[in-house]
Amino acid sequence: MKYDAHQMNQLLKKHPELQKELKSLMKDMGLERHLAVKALYHSQVSDGGNYQTQYQDLNK
Repeated sequence: MKYDAHQMNQLLKKHPELQKELKSLMKDMGLERHLAVKALYHSQVSDGGNYQTQYQDLNK
């Protein structure tokens, strides 16, 4: 599975809990938004993450 910024942003719009986690990452780690989104992808989506199915469904 490949990271796609547009798909990831769509997933963020659909899941408020991911938005909260994104804001937390940005604040706590001092990351810029695009880096925090990539970190969120790797922790919550890729390799069997909690949102992998929803992410893949956006590509259909």
